[in-house]
Amino acid sequence: MSDIFISYARPNEPLAKQAAEALRAAGYGVWRDDELPAHRAYSDVIEERIKSAKAVLVLWSNDAVRSQWVRAEADAAREAGTLVQLSLDGVLPPMPFNQIQCADLMGWSGDIHAPGWEKVESSIASLVGSVAAPAPGIEAVREVVVCALPFVNMSGDPEQEYFSDGISEDIITDLSKVSALSVIARNTAFSFKGKPVDTGALAHDLGVTHVLEGSVRKAGSRVRISAQLTDCMISVQLWADRYDRDLTDIFAIQDEISKAIVGALKLKLLPKEKKAIEQRGTTNPDAYNLYLMARKQWISGKAGDRRRDEAVVRICRQATKVDPSYAKAWALMALGQSELRFWHGLQEDGMPAAEQALALDPHQPEAICVKARYLQGEGRDEDADRQLALALEIDPESWEVNKEAAMIAFRQGRVAEAVPYWEKAISLVETDCHSGHMLVCCYEALNDRANLERIARVTIARVEKEVAQDPTNGSVMAMGVSALGALGDANRARDWIGRAMLMDPENNSMRYNLACALSIHLNDFETALELLEPYFAQMTMTQLRHIDVDPDFKNLRDLPRYQEMHSAAKARLNVP
Repeated sequence: MSDIFISYARPNEPLAKQAAEALRAAGYGVWRDDELPAHRAYSDVIEERIKSAKAVLVLWSNDAVRSQWVRAEADAAREAGTLVQLSLDGVLPPMPFNQIQCADLMGWSGDIHAPGWEKVESSIASLVGSVAAPAPGIEAVREVVVCALPFVNMSGDPEQEYFSDGISEDIITDLSKVSALSVIARNTAFSFKGKPVDTGALAHDLGVTHVLEGSVRKAGSRVRISAQLTDCMISVQLWADRYDRDLTDIFAIQDEISKAIVGALKLKLLPKEKKAIEQRGTTNPDAYNLYLMARKQWISGKAGDRRRDEAVVRICRQATKVDPSYAKAWALMALGQSELRFWHGLQEDGMPAAEQALALDPHQPEAICVKARYLQGEGRDEDADRQLALALEIDPESWEVNKEAAMIAFRQGRVAEAVPYWEKAISLVETDCHSGHMLVCCYEALNDRANLERIARVTIARVEKEVAQDPTNGSVMAMGVSALGALGDANRARDWIGRAMLMDPENNSMRYNLACALSIHLNDFETALELLEPYFAQMTMTQLRHIDVDPDFKNLRDLPRYQEMHSAAKARLNVP
């Protein structure tokens, strides 16, 4: 992996190239986005490179300040403590980066002896360390970078996929706790799911030195897990084993695999790391299995579908009966209950479950997000934002936390600020179609055509994959309609609208998403209003607030029929 990542706006590319050349001449490994591989998703590669870099050099300019990508990259570096920044044209970094020292390189022409550049190099040296060639006869120590590929479900039942995915995620999490290892993030590892993997390409594109592969076969009360570790550089299998045990041993198997990998790599596992690996949140395999099943439902493409949320609550309730001390299950149940309360208008209350989760684990980020939802529902936006900031600080890699942060920002009318969180969310879970749908809305509102087209294509590909597995999934199909409309494929968009309505005509969240596309992309206002009529008739307060800030409906708000339905909903909800 490279020592330094360079972040810049496209108009500043010549100066970014000069900076990269100066740093390479000083002996540093440098990466910027001219090295993006053609076969990898842009956001995945960027995230990997930022996380692995020892220093992130941000080139601020008026163009960079307006770039959501530069801001997101700078924020990731700030959180990691790797941010080094300079100003190319005298512009000050935006908040909160203006609190960090910024070198002045206004008018810089590549002079490495310029005071501003020397200041940059000094900061980089303090983060990366001195650069020196190894002494003659001494081989440089190779950094160990492991990619744990998703374990293959060998159970013969596609419904068991949640279990093999859960095992894979836990092993990635365990390995990430070992300080001597660099581990490829879950979202990047899962992008290779179901695909043939070229270990040489992994080594070249990601700097991977070792690949972990495996399979899971679950049948009744038994589980068989096979795993092998391969050295990419020399194509030699360093370790392999098979575990044929009772399901009650599932946690012990995961511990053994992680420790065996550390041993095969001849690394030292610190006592605190050994303890961290052995902490599972539950010691009950039945509760663990139920939690994995519930989370599979939660991260499915059916966001906004009441049946999904009811299933999550039902399964988590059973998990907490099996193990009342399972904080993660309490937190997930609280999220499902909150969705039923605020979005679907049911008499559910997620706060008791959230409070129970926090009593068991005060650092449970998903439970903190539930508190943020309730605070926003009370109109306490600043308090909600503080809770979300805490949740993001605890776990910036949580899909749930990034989704909640994005939605709360969106409902406060801060569309641009919601974008990086939805970008993060869509990169974390490969079945997340809803974040793509929301990003289509945001990029359309921001008039960002390049990113709109990029995310529309990603969303359509994901929707097609989900619908191929479940042709009756109208919720997911509706999320692809806006993407088709954004790309100008009106005929296919209308075909999907017809199919979705045949599959699930009573699904009001689906109707809402279809109306978004009809309003903003297809200019069919009458059909959009017809779809929205039952939605307005059953609208909750959260849904009213959401539609009032949704830029997709800017074309409808002045129409008499829309205003009549809107006024009737406000009167029913006692809104002045």
